[in-house]
Amino acid sequence: MRAFRVMSALLLGVIVLAGCAHAGAEPSKFPDRVPPAVTAEAPVSQEPAVAASTVPPTSVAPTTAPPTTKPAAPTTTRPATPVGLADGTPCKATVSACVQLSTKKAWLVSGGKVAYGPVPITSGRAGWRTPPGMFAVTFKNINHKSSLFNDAPMPYSVFFNGGIAFHQGSLSQQSHGCIHLSKAAAQAFFAALSKGEPVQVVS
Repeated sequence: MRAFRVMSALLLGVIVLAGCAHAGAEPSKFPDRVPPAVTAEAPVSQEPAVAASTVPPTSVAPTTAPPTTKPAAPTTTRPATPVGLADGTPCKATVSACVQLSTKKAWLVSGGKVAYGPVPITSGRAGWRTPPGMFAVTFKNINHKSSLFNDAPMPYSVFFNGGIAFHQGSLSQQSHGCIHLSKAAAQAFFAALSKGEPVQVVS
């Protein structure tokens, strides 16, 4: 009887265990595989991330506009044209050389004033008188020789009226129309006068 009770108790324990197995989770058909553990996902923030600005602030360099006004052009004041007669001469103030036949004198003039002179001269003899008037220098020849009078030397020649010229010559004898000057005066006239400059001869 006692053995019967023991057997009944054992049988009852087996039935209880079997019921527990059906009530719980079904055993895995693949006992060698372990299911992965389930982990809770972290909540995702819905606010957009604000990236820190790494661009340095830019500064605008001040600009200086170039000047719009041009510098004033230098002004040159031209000397006034002289009027009247050159001081101390019977000739116009605008001439560069002046000859007075009656007084046998000559001058160099610059800016209406005497630059050189008066110096003594001789002019044309009878039949070869030097004509008065306004003329201009045509050419110069430092060692000119006359083509009309046997190659007579005419040093420092400054021609202003055809074949008539200032040149070095005798101050005691009259010429064939040229204006004779001393050597020093002839050199001064040759150096001072240029082609185109006005020459006046008065009586």
